[in-house]
Amino acid sequence: MQKKLKRSQNKMISGVCAGIAEYFEFDPTLVRIAYVLLSIFSAGFPGLLLYIILAIVMPVQDELK
Repeated sequence: MQKKLKRSQNKMISGVCAGIAEYFEFDPTLVRIAYVLLSIFSAGFPGLLLYIILAIVMPVQDELK
């Protein structure tokens, strides 16, 4: 079965970081921390823009899992 990148039901805002963590089989908390640190060190705007784009583009995961 092929894995697909989808927003997770385990969400803080829209499930983007948790979806990425589930796809790569990482801990969602570590991905969220890495995202926040990357956003802070890149002056915030590129990270925020990327998150918004991913929240729009990534499909939502089915509730049955």
